[in-house]
Amino acid sequence: MARPGSPGSVDVLGECVADIFEDRDRSDSGGLALRALAGGGPANTAVALARLGTPTRFLGRFSRDAFGTLFRARLSASGVDLADSVMTSEPSTLAVADLDATGQAAYTFYAEGAADWQWTSSELATRRNDDAACLHTGSLALIRRPAGNRIEEHLAQVREHATVSIDPNVRPLLVPPSAYRERLPHWCALGDILRLSEDDCAALVPETGLDKACDTWHAAGVRLVVITLGGNGALASLDGTRVTVTAPPVTVVDTVGAGDSFTAGLLHRLAALGHLGGRLDALTLDDVTDACSFAAHVAALTCSVAGANPPWADETDAGSGAGRFLTRRTG
Repeated sequence: MARPGSPGSVDVLGECVADIFEDRDRSDSGGLALRALAGGGPANTAVALARLGTPTRFLGRFSRDAFGTLFRARLSASGVDLADSVMTSEPSTLAVADLDATGQAAYTFYAEGAADWQWTSSELATRRNDDAACLHTGSLALIRRPAGNRIEEHLAQVREHATVSIDPNVRPLLVPPSAYRERLPHWCALGDILRLSEDDCAALVPETGLDKACDTWHAAGVRLVVITLGGNGALASLDGTRVTVTAPPVTVVDTVGAGDSFTAGLLHRLAALGHLGGRLDALTLDDVTDACSFAAHVAALTCSVAGANPPWADETDAGSGAGRFLTRRTG
């Protein structure tokens, strides 16, 4: 694998979160057994990018607690460069997940005073990488204070040499949707790629159709908007010209990390096509369709196994093919 900083490399800036699930096999009437898995939107995206073969550097603040050790082990095992991460005594962020019958997850967060939101301007300045083709960020790290404002300032500097990708990953239980609405126009001015889910749009623009929402965000400055639609695929809008891609058939185990894997697949494919590193000036709708189709394939493979466990590159090759029902190896 090429080193981070080589052509097509991606930096990911944001949080790690411990996803806490009930372990039903071990729970009984005397108590509740829990299982902790390493997650968090930006961390999931970094893992998926590295597994696909994109040189990836993760900029995160890791607690020295047991969860921080878990996060670092997962990222490192997937090939993510952690050389510029920060070690700190602040606690890790926890999210207790409740899965419904369809595999959809609802979360309760424990995040006050956590390591992820404490970035300083000096920490970010010393980790600026002028060789990266893209910086991806978003989620809670971009909206929570004090880190959010400092990350926005960092993006304004980084975009001089890199494509900027943003995933708001709206979490209304932690942050009111009105706070996202206030910052979103500024993020569109800073970003080149905006990836949202259908649920994000329902929270941000509940009375607005997706086409009109895309046009509003284009007017604010972002060139490529991609809205994932779950099993219905994705809607992509490049400067107002739109295309819809379908999702491949798959048996869904759960949807944890699917959107993050989609983002990774999108960025990986755009890098392979030579479009990262600037303002997407040469990007065509055909290439957008290609990249989103690949991203939907990666997301579907993630849904086919439990947890935020994105596929490796050889698994995406093995599962390709129009109309093919996707399966993954286990173990």
